[in-house]
Amino acid sequence: MKRRSLFLAIAAGLLVSGIGARDGRAASVALPTTLNNLLGNSTTVVGAETLTFSAFTFTSSSVPPGSAALASNINVSAFTSLPNETGFALTGTLNAPANTMVDASITYVVTAPAGELLNDAFLSTAGGGSGSYIVNETLVNALTGAPITTLAGSSSGPAGQIVSFAGIQSILVTKDIFLSGGATGESLSVVQQAFSSTGVPEPSSMALLGIGMTGFLAFRRLFKRQTIA
Repeated sequence: MKRRSLFLAIAAGLLVSGIGARDGRAASVALPTTLNNLLGNSTTVVGAETLTFSAFTFTSSSVPPGSAALASNINVSAFTSLPNETGFALTGTLNAPANTMVDASITYVVTAPAGELLNDAFLSTAGGGSGSYIVNETLVNALTGAPITTLAGSSSGPAGQIVSFAGIQSILVTKDIFLSGGATGESLSVVQQAFSSTGVPEPSSMALLGIGMTGFLAFRRLFKRQTIA
């Protein structure tokens, strides 16, 4: 039994140290920058709150081949112009030349500061041309994998939206982008992404609130009895 406990302790230690090593290799990159510099790394945006964006990935392909988007051509800058929203903007244009289709996927994790939970997401897009584009976004709980919500923006419908949800500490965002070039080409020139968060009551504050409510109810019952008497 002792050997088994020792083995489990060693295995747990190796797992934790492995995670720590991966985190140690990730760098914190200041904005503005280009998307290729964020791949596998993180960045912090200070706005209405301080949010951390990390674990960036990017893939792209095209039909016919040769027009796939490049992460080095996508600029990333802080986006804090909306009240209570903090995030980043992708600019520098994703293009689909005439008679081509371009598909791209961007994933990352957004994390609220300690003591707060993310409670809404904002997505806005802009572009133009003779073809079309659509941006579909899926949000899941980064810790449990449970679905949270979806957002979308397109050339033929609403440019974007904002969605509220129950508070989440950390969210995995998957952004799927599709462009059809049409007769002369299509571009997606701006994608703005932002989130807001709300504070989580401290346990001591909740305890004080509970004590206060208990005292209030006891006083109310006593007052009723005295009034009846």
